[in-house]
Amino acid sequence: MLNQIQAPALRPQTTAHLAQTMTLLSLTAFELYQKIETELATNPALELIEERFCPSCQRRLASSGPCPVCSQPRGLLNSEPIVFVSPREYFSNYSGNGLDQTDQGEDDYTAKEDDLPTYVLRQIAPELEQEDHLLAVHILTSLNEDGLLEVPILEIARFLHISISRVEDVICKIQRADPVGVGSQTPQEALLVQLEVLSESEHVPHLAFKAIEQGMDLLYRHQYNELARLLGVSPRKAKEIAQFIGNNLNPYPARAHWGDVYQPTPSETGAYFHPDVIISRLNNLEDSPLVVEVISPLAGKLRINPLFREAVHEAPTEKTEQWQEHLERASLLVKCLQQRNHTIVRLMQRIAQLQRNFILMGDSRLEPSTRASLAVELDVHESTISRAVSNKTVQLPNGRIIPMAKFFDRSLHIRTEVLQIIAHETRPLTDTEIAKMLKVKGFKVARRTVAKYRSIEGIMPAHLRSKSNGNHVYKHPIRGGTPPHQP
Repeated sequence: MLNQIQAPALRPQTTAHLAQTMTLLSLTAFELYQKIETELATNPALELIEERFCPSCQRRLASSGPCPVCSQPRGLLNSEPIVFVSPREYFSNYSGNGLDQTDQGEDDYTAKEDDLPTYVLRQIAPELEQEDHLLAVHILTSLNEDGLLEVPILEIARFLHISISRVEDVICKIQRADPVGVGSQTPQEALLVQLEVLSESEHVPHLAFKAIEQGMDLLYRHQYNELARLLGVSPRKAKEIAQFIGNNLNPYPARAHWGDVYQPTPSETGAYFHPDVIISRLNNLEDSPLVVEVISPLAGKLRINPLFREAVHEAPTEKTEQWQEHLERASLLVKCLQQRNHTIVRLMQRIAQLQRNFILMGDSRLEPSTRASLAVELDVHESTISRAVSNKTVQLPNGRIIPMAKFFDRSLHIRTEVLQIIAHETRPLTDTEIAKMLKVKGFKVARRTVAKYRSIEGIMPAHLRSKSNGNHVYKHPIRGGTPPHQP
């Protein structure tokens, strides 16, 4: 599909198909349900047959249960997962935690706070040209957990066939939305954007820009004497500049969206009502294949209304263009929905193979993997994998529900070992000692890497753990507070 966009003759049609597919791919099952409901309500060319059909093979199904064909093993190997799209009547009676919706309290239906991409998009939408809305969505859904843009600007421009300057203009608008600095490519860039915006309304130390541009490492390490020499000021003045930066700026802009004290969202605590994928064991047997159900929010069959298709040929002149647009939009949605399902099925097929031990045995058995490596294996663009993973959740065989992004947390298995070592220490161990113990276990990591993982988990250094009696409090080297969220 991605290779097709290289052909000039196919580009307009394929671009529309690709854009719609990417949009649907980034939606959770519940968001997709809402999208389809909206389309059914506004597009007369779209029709839902109120019977249970298999989303993959289109067979009529019994009143309950998965497709008897698609849900069967394909081979003899227990390591080969069974992956299919499940037509569960999911949103009417299933909450993902074993409770019927009627058993939930009123608090379960309180309005959900916007996620960061939606929150930022609402702010900048009035300033954007109509043709830049898709570009803004592409950028915002490519942000990591800290609100930083990890995808190169050149790659975005090439992917959407637009100029680099146009991408930079939209990023500039995003960076100046709330939280300021979101969409920057590095913590350093985020700090500089925040400082520039802050300087428009109040006085900032004139050497603060230089301190960030040239002395970022010194700021992190609190090396005020070296910072003073770099800036040509006294150590006291250098410390004042560093304190100003620490008190007013945030190298991880997404944390400003959470507030000064980070409150975990349901997606981080596991309190989900609607997982997008459900993994179980076949017949609940110990050594059986994994069964992976990709949830389809509709049990019925979505199709073009045949009566509307015939009526288009007899449409009044003033309605012809509008009716044709309805027909094309409905056809595009049906095709892109099938493409979305196909992409997620392929993705989960590979994840279930690669991460079987993690799925069944826990965090310490996670196999390090990246979105980029999986994109190469599946022969798709990396952004396709990112959108397929974004905001989606997976229910494991033990009932635990996790973000799909956790499958790509490359340091999780090592951080789990660090947590185990610290949990069983008889005295506070230094990072060097922990690094040596990890090496014995087969993990070759440096002392600085241990310090980084310890900070991610919110655990203090050894000399502070001995004073806190196990009350581990995290302090960021510049700002303080909680660490960046990790799935």
